[in-house]
Amino acid sequence: MRPRRFLPSVTQLLAFEAVMRHKTVTSAAGELNLTQSTVSRLVNNLEHQLGQALFVRERKRLHPTDAALAYSRNVTQALDIIQRASMSLVANPGGGSLSLAVLPIFGTRWLSPRLGQFLDTNPGISMTLATRIQRFSFEHEAFDAVIFFGEADWAGANHSRLFEEHITACASPAFLERHPVSDASDLAGLPLLQLESRPNAWNVWFRAQGAAMPKTSGMLMDQFSMMIQAAISGLGIALLPDYLARTEIEEGRLAPILRTGVPGTGSYWLAWPKVKDDYQPLRAFRDWIVRCAEGGKPSHPDL
Repeated sequence: MRPRRFLPSVTQLLAFEAVMRHKTVTSAAGELNLTQSTVSRLVNNLEHQLGQALFVRERKRLHPTDAALAYSRNVTQALDIIQRASMSLVANPGGGSLSLAVLPIFGTRWLSPRLGQFLDTNPGISMTLATRIQRFSFEHEAFDAVIFFGEADWAGANHSRLFEEHITACASPAFLERHPVSDASDLAGLPLLQLESRPNAWNVWFRAQGAAMPKTSGMLMDQFSMMIQAAISGLGIALLPDYLARTEIEEGRLAPILRTGVPGTGSYWLAWPKVKDDYQPLRAFRDWIVRCAEGGKPSHPDL
């Protein structure tokens, strides 16, 4: 039995969460399509039930207490979990669901073109995809698994390695007409585009060319999609994973530079909470994506 005192109604929690975001009862009431007096009553009832003051009231504004700030983070997470579970049930009442966090461009360029195969062979599983760049805790985010880049070091998780990243330097044909490159030394002084999550990638690439990295400059970005567009626009040289470089090269938007497909600074991994080990939809996806990654590893000839 769960003590009733510690299980406020969803209506009370929605009112509290809305007031926390808007800082006024008026705005919260407008969002919830309730009267101001109803929202105030719901919040007062919540405080009474918990035996804790959640707001300091000054004129028409509510200032949350430190306890309310901590409580609201958990309430928001719980409401998100309930919402996702309900959406999954409506979308797929007869089967399991899988909520996956994935790197943005990996999701669009690598996973999405292959995902239909998984869904066709697992028609009882519905999937929810969301993009994440920064790491998060499975305890605070309602995901069943995540695909990330780096090492097998996601806290509190089990891991399956998908494939090692191989990298290729690319620039627009027009850029290379202005700045011909026949040797690694020709890159000295040229703008080398940098990615926040790959701070040592250019050093690794230059070593693979048998050269030391020269002093250089270039824009710093947080996503490959921005880097690709910058390179296409002639703003510098991009260092891209092969699965991205190959597409841009085949379509003529970028051209490769020197040795291609050199080993990068990490691998792509699937990670999941240890408590989800036996969750059937996750097991099915894990088995499929590992086979898919194994079968789709590039041979790395010159592009």
